Amino acid sequence: MKNKENTLLATPYLTWMCGFIVIPLVMVIYYAFTTKSGTFTLENVGQILLWENYKPLVLALLLSFASTVLCFVFAFPLALILRNKKIGKGSFVAFVFILPMWMNSLLRILAWQTLLERKGVLNEFLLFLHLPRQNLINTPYAIILGMVYDFLPFMILPIYNTLSKIDDNTIDAAYDLGASFFTTLWKVILPLSVPGIVSGVTMVFVPALTTFAISNILGGGKIYLIGNVIEQEFTTNSNWNVGSGLSMILMLFIILSMAILSRYDNGEGAMF
Repeated sequence: MKNKENTLLATPYLTWMCGFIVIPLVMVIYYAFTTKSGTFTLENVGQILLWENYKPLVLALLLSFASTVLCFVFAFPLALILRNKKIGKGSFVAFVFILPMWMNSLLRILAWQTLLERKGVLNEFLLFLHLPRQNLINTPYAIILGMVYDFLPFMILPIYNTLSKIDDNTIDAAYDLGASFFTTLWKVILPLSVPGIVSGVTMVFVPALTTFAISNILGGGKIYLIGNVIEQEFTTNSNWNVGSGLSMILMLFIILSMAILSRYDNGEGAMF
């Protein structure tokens, strides 16, 4: 009886998975290895070897790696401060970090476009200080800034959640044994926070690697990442076969990165 109830409860989730995960994935695999006439081919996957496709992939890997590192550099000290201040998950400070996740990401990136453009808020402020305008928009740095801003909460929350589970007695014991703050941080706190770091890296690196909206808006259509190439193949060129082939290559990178990171994740790095 209990098994039947569990099956019944799982039916909506199984239906959702089949309709929005399994079926689309099967379609992508089908289009990736077939021509428009339906015959088998590897040419679509081989399109990644072309420079116009290979370059955006390398650039996407570099920018997503840079944004992930920056997110960690900002998130870990902040999460450690929140943990030491005993700020609970239901506090106003925690709410401030969660609040941006409730807003549409495109609206947030469009706001940064207004700030960074040639006659934007930041450049007008520089002129007010009698400083020259800076070319901030339509650069890789603007894209990295957008990625860090957009995905930073996804790095902070899992790290904070893991740090908050560390027993104070464990840290106090390290101090009692004569360890300095940095020694305790390196040999006690950092190893115990690995599950949260792994979860944060996964939730930042994967969307940063696949994004095309941020590079479209903050890159001005001048900087192409692999996500932009795939998006154009589906929309502008209406070539689902090549778009699916490039998507398969991107999925391989994502699966590989998640497989490596999963070796260090014990399931304690959940966001809540």
